[in-house]
Amino acid sequence: MIGAIIGDIVGSVYEWEWIKTKSFAFFNESGFVTDDSVCTAAVADALLHERPPELALQDWCRRYPDASYGGHFRSWIWMDPPRPYNSFGNGAAMRVAPAAYLNRNADLSAALEASDLVTAVTHDHPEGIKGARATVHAIWLAFQGAPAGGIRTAIAEAYDYDLTRSVDNIRPGYEFNEICQTTVPEAITCALESDSFEDAIRNAVSLGGDSDTLAAIAGPIAEALHGIPTDIQAEAETRFIPADILAVVRELYGTSA
Repeated sequence: MIGAIIGDIVGSVYEWEWIKTKSFAFFNESGFVTDDSVCTAAVADALLHERPPELALQDWCRRYPDASYGGHFRSWIWMDPPRPYNSFGNGAAMRVAPAAYLNRNADLSAALEASDLVTAVTHDHPEGIKGARATVHAIWLAFQGAPAGGIRTAIAEAYDYDLTRSVDNIRPGYEFNEICQTTVPEAITCALESDSFEDAIRNAVSLGGDSDTLAAIAGPIAEALHGIPTDIQAEAETRFIPADILAVVRELYGTSA
């Protein structure tokens, strides 16, 4: 989960000012948490406390009304009662990391069931469900100690994603978009091709697309593969993550202030 939030913060300043390089200041003074982090905290809250995910999402997003939500989701936040709207946007995958983390020691089926639970309340289109499942599956496999190549093969076969391209192959022609089909495979590739957590985030931002979300999807996969350096996590927690989100992070990981 913290990998998703750090990715979100690092990518936040480039969401509308796209770059095509891995050479940039990792933490920019203007970085901030976006809807990716808010929704990730909401999913963690829902799963930790067995709250209806739609109500947890509405609660958290109303606390952060200016967190750059998509148009349909922004309307959904205030819907009463909330109903799914057949979305296949990449918001399905950006927020789902806690489902993998909390089930890292359980069967894959439990992780995927949790993924479906927190996704279908909004993103009930088959591609939305698939994008979230693929993200959770990749994180879960990384927690099992699977190598990047094995994860690549498993995800490509299970979800029919093209994971054959390298980051350098993807980058030149990649453009901003907000759907699972052309965000999730690319973000997974960014994580699997990395040699460190930081490298995965730099890969994701360098594609020049929906950078905060690409990095929020790549981040938790890289976290499970490589771990997060203590200095990077400490800087994120000290400088960028709001107290209420940080409290949920610490509860998820079983740590204290």
